[in-house]
Amino acid sequence: MPAPRKYPDELRQRATRMAVDARRGPASRSGAIARVADQLGINRETLRNWVTQAEVDAGHRPGTTTDQAQRLAELERENRELKRANAILKSASAFFAAELDRPHTR
Repeated sequence: MPAPRKYPDELRQRATRMAVDARRGPASRSGAIARVADQLGINRETLRNWVTQAEVDAGHRPGTTTDQAQRLAELERENRELKRANAILKSASAFFAAELDRPHTR
């Protein structure tokens, strides 16, 4: 279960949009993330990470998109569940195979 988010999604989207818009202009590009972060009371590194992820999601930067990361997490979770089920089935199979090998007295 993921940790609770410190900032609401609306603030995250607004801050990301503001920072991306501020970085478009050559005159305002330098220090844009720091200015926006300070204006909104957000940690600078946090906003930088949000902007980087938004650029990856938009295809402007290489990396794992949010959708890909979610899909990967789902597949890893499913893989763990299947491995657990497989281990249970193997131990049950061994148990019942041992039962068949024992002589039964009637």
